[in-house]
Amino acid sequence: MSKIDWKPNKSSPVPLHQQITDYIKEKISNGEWTIGYKLPSQRTLAKMLEVNRSTVVAAFDELIAEGLIEGRSGSGTKVVNNTWNLLATTPPPDWGSYVNVGIHKPNLPTIQEINKAEFIPNMNRLGTGELSPNLIPSTLMKKVFNELSIKELSYGYEEPNGLLPLREQISLYLKTTGISASPSSILIVSGALQALQLISLGLLHKGSTVLTEKPSYLHSLNVFQSAGMRLVGVPLDKEGIQARMVSHYKKQNGAALLYTIPSYHNPTGTLMTVERRNQLLNTCQQEQLPIIEDDVYRELWFDEHPPKPLKAFDKNGLVLYLGSLSKSLSPGLRIGWMVGPEPVIEHLADIKMQTDYGSSSLSQWAAVEWFSSGLYEQHLHEVRKQLKIRRDLTLNTLNKYFSDIAVWEKPSGGFYIWLRLLPTISIRKLFEMTLTEGILLNPGNVYDHHAQQYLRISYSFASLTDLEDGLHRLSNIIRRLDQ
Repeated sequence: MSKIDWKPNKSSPVPLHQQITDYIKEKISNGEWTIGYKLPSQRTLAKMLEVNRSTVVAAFDELIAEGLIEGRSGSGTKVVNNTWNLLATTPPPDWGSYVNVGIHKPNLPTIQEINKAEFIPNMNRLGTGELSPNLIPSTLMKKVFNELSIKELSYGYEEPNGLLPLREQISLYLKTTGISASPSSILIVSGALQALQLISLGLLHKGSTVLTEKPSYLHSLNVFQSAGMRLVGVPLDKEGIQARMVSHYKKQNGAALLYTIPSYHNPTGTLMTVERRNQLLNTCQQEQLPIIEDDVYRELWFDEHPPKPLKAFDKNGLVLYLGSLSKSLSPGLRIGWMVGPEPVIEHLADIKMQTDYGSSSLSQWAAVEWFSSGLYEQHLHEVRKQLKIRRDLTLNTLNKYFSDIAVWEKPSGGFYIWLRLLPTISIRKLFEMTLTEGILLNPGNVYDHHAQQYLRISYSFASLTDLEDGLHRLSNIIRRLDQ
């Protein structure tokens, strides 16, 4: 169900239920909501439209009476007819069948629910993995775009690898992390997620196995599964992925590559130690197992720098390194980068040109300005300070309300706390109950289907007030469920 960007006019003489009925009829008759389309639940739609549930019930009853929608227990309410179809001699195409056989799999149902609920007004988002609007430097962003407005820029397509001045800036920036990468070995992408899509299309074949941490952010995506690949989790401990087990998992599963988030892991917040990084790199070199190093949280450290990236010690072109501005600066810029052997980068750049003909040139020029002006480093100093305040408040709140019902580790950077609940409760029921009370959670089972008693708590998005209030109310709901 897409986000609804319409609301009934409460000052109109037309009854609210009639306005909703007319709106849904229009969506159906225009072919926007086709036969088989599943409508949101009555409760969800009432919340989206800011009306009483009884108003939605009245609208649904009228549409059911007219034969346009049908509600069945367990499967929700769906469009079963449209006004065009009632007059036509032949039925319209069954777009639902096209959707079902498409190559790209849909998101996990819970992820779809999360993506929709994020746009419900006043939702307290305790699991959202992005910077709060208050942490995005809007004043500095305006300054950057003002600077661009007086410069002579190219607004056409850029070369396949991305804007050369940006790749030069990223090359200089990577040197500060210990990575030597010439501009020709860098590919500009629209965020790290696109890099993963390009890898799945360009470097792996159907049936390939990808090793990753267990749990892993990768399990919440279908980017590899849609390309016919299999994810296998390698256990994680406090030092990072258990590198000594990689050889066994590689041989047992015939793995093609390994994906890891060594710095402030998503969802656990784990920081891989120097020793474990060395062990992992050595093991993968011996096994000739390529590594995707997703390092998008690297700059979000609190008290001390994280260890150098795996890529900094890679002398054999084993590691494909991913970085991004989405977590540290702004997701809206859609600027990330991949570093790897030049033949790989050229191949993936060619595929990128086939898919989107290059990332936004304006965003790339803005990123050049952020790096070259020193504003990026200035912003990072402030965002680290604010994230540390948020982490400390979250830990204090957890100590206050969760000390007897959950356990967790203190993260040294990033966005996340991996919360293990002690009472055995239904994580699905918890998700649904909190959602009805205006709290949005990220259940652990979207990152590992065995993680049924975990929550990914993020301190990066919700306001300080919402963090404290939301966690307090969450603890009460957990206690009610445990009775």
